[in-house]
Amino acid sequence: MDAHPHSELNGAQPELTDDELRELGFAQVAPPNSSGIRIIIVGCGFAGLACAIESVRKGHSVTILEKYPQVKNVGDVISFNFNSGRFFLRWGLHDKLWPICGHASEFRIHNPSGELLQVQPFPQAQFDSYAYNGHRGEIYEVLLDHAKSLGIDIRLGHSVSEFWEDPNAGEAGVIVNGERMSADLVVGADGVRSTARRLVLGVDDKPKSSGYAIYRTWFNAQAAGIDRDPLTSFLAEDKDVLYGWIGQDVHFLASNCKRGTSISCVLTHKDDADIDESWSFPGDRDAVLDIVKDWDPRCAAILSKAPAFVDWKLVYRDPLPTWLSAGARLALIGDAAHPFLPTSVQGASQAVEDGVALAVALQLGGKSAVPHAVRTWESLRYKRVRLAQLLGESTRDKWHRAKPADRGAAMDLPRPEWLLDFDAEKHTYGAYAGAAAQLAREGYQMPIDTLP
Repeated sequence: MDAHPHSELNGAQPELTDDELRELGFAQVAPPNSSGIRIIIVGCGFAGLACAIESVRKGHSVTILEKYPQVKNVGDVISFNFNSGRFFLRWGLHDKLWPICGHASEFRIHNPSGELLQVQPFPQAQFDSYAYNGHRGEIYEVLLDHAKSLGIDIRLGHSVSEFWEDPNAGEAGVIVNGERMSADLVVGADGVRSTARRLVLGVDDKPKSSGYAIYRTWFNAQAAGIDRDPLTSFLAEDKDVLYGWIGQDVHFLASNCKRGTSISCVLTHKDDADIDESWSFPGDRDAVLDIVKDWDPRCAAILSKAPAFVDWKLVYRDPLPTWLSAGARLALIGDAAHPFLPTSVQGASQAVEDGVALAVALQLGGKSAVPHAVRTWESLRYKRVRLAQLLGESTRDKWHRAKPADRGAAMDLPRPEWLLDFDAEKHTYGAYAGAAAQLAREGYQMPIDTLP
């Protein structure tokens, strides 16, 4: 796997032995409520659940507030790579997740006419970890059940209308359903439409069109007759494979998940629609098929069998100058802090890393120094997340601007070692003391000022 000019992100921690790391708490479970730190997490998505699960493991007390009255098993494909999969393994969830996930052994990349440009191996186990790629709703249900089994207080139908912090009292909190709640830290994990972003930072940053949108779908292969059509029967093989077609300003990805029983498709294309009001709409079948009408006929044959599409507008925001409130008792994680393009294949993984690293930083900093611990956490996370975001942009541009002669490894989906062979828990245990000391010496700076 290729090195990266920012590979120092993996080696920023001092050289500590495994025994020293375990002494600090690495891969250990602290006694319940042993830290005395109380956390309110706003949002019960993947970022919120990961933060809650690891926080309980680190001895913190957690309450999750979710505005929707129920959580549903909906959505399509989501990917967690080795850097986040290691936590599912550490939490004992592998045996529940592995059977419901797809396990693509390779990525076959074609041009619009169907000519094969590259076959990229896709290992499913590497770096002492696993990749988990499957239906968003099914994976979410496993994590939600695990959080409930840990006794985490999850309150549905609790809509937050206000965030507050009181540095003098050493606490922060929310107003939810008219009730004032307080904690040592409030974590905004409420996704791309984050209320927390506006209320915590005082920034009402309207989403900007990226110039692209995605038609998404997930459907049952047998019900759609995938195996009965000569143009699509290759997807019915008893072998999971990711297929891609790349062209000017368009790329189409299709995979046969769960040994050919489910089909997942994402079609990224140019779209400058106004997205002030909504991120997604029902997709128009004719518009979908029109995009690939002159492509390899397998593309239209696959898409024509989907029962429905979601038209998901890809939006972006300029990097926030900080993920923290002025008093550092309100913090943003996951998409609320840093939305990702799908071509990074890292949005969900970085959200999990955020939550795990924050739980560790709070444990190491302690109840008396929550703001300093949170600022140290941000200093350890900010640059890494930004570089992962940029990787998604460069991958999209590479595919959409490919020349006819481009082929081979140059067309690969980047999977750099600095990104995938990373353990956010271990890194935080190793790097925290040095980063916290540096912050104390030099004072806090908004991290955007430290980017190259």
